[in-house]
Amino acid sequence: MKNKFLILLLSLFFISSNQNFPQKSKLFNAIEFTSNYILSKEYYNNLKNKFDLQLIDLIYNNQLKHQKMDIKEALLSLTFALVQVRVVSINFPILGTINYPLVSVNDSLFELKNKFLPKQVFWDSNLNDFGDKDKLSHFFGSAFISYNSNIFDFGDLIGYFIEVFEEVFQIQSSIDKRDMMTNYLGNIFGDLLKYNKNILPSQVLITNTLIYFNYNL
Repeated sequence: MKNKFLILLLSLFFISSNQNFPQKSKLFNAIEFTSNYILSKEYYNNLKNKFDLQLIDLIYNNQLKHQKMDIKEALLSLTFALVQVRVVSINFPILGTINYPLVSVNDSLFELKNKFLPKQVFWDSNLNDFGDKDKLSHFFGSAFISYNSNIFDFGDLIGYFIEVFEEVFQIQSSIDKRDMMTNYLGNIFGDLLKYNKNILPSQVLITNTLIYFNYNL
């Protein structure tokens, strides 16, 4: 899975910022809440008549309500709730491989949640069982960083650093332009949320499609 370092970075940030167990339990409960929602009858019924971008909005709004409209908590929770791995493996040149466990739900819930994640995120998402499911946690993770940053272009800087880090430490073989694009859109979403609390993920994600087809008309 690409961009694992983004998840690792936010995981370390969370632990360093919240040392007490109740806060960690709160994150787990939020992850479990979203995982259960994706397996709910309400979500299943929406699978039949809504596009995947609309499903992403539903997941976001559902978590936002769960967090009592706390945008920061919702973005952080979705970063971990939508990630498709439970352990991040980093291959350091001298230390070798280090496996870092992420906050996660039980095996069966985790696998079922992954199965029903929205996958058609972009116009060119692969038409298979995976599509661009892995981009969801990256999008919300980048949004979280951008939303909580008052430093100019800090989100873009972090996104580039993540890609370079992954290449150097063999988390992925090369810098992925699609991941960079996802990070960029996440940064935009997080930044827009500072000025408009009602903006939805789909309104930002769809710009990638609109720009492509406008350019190629």
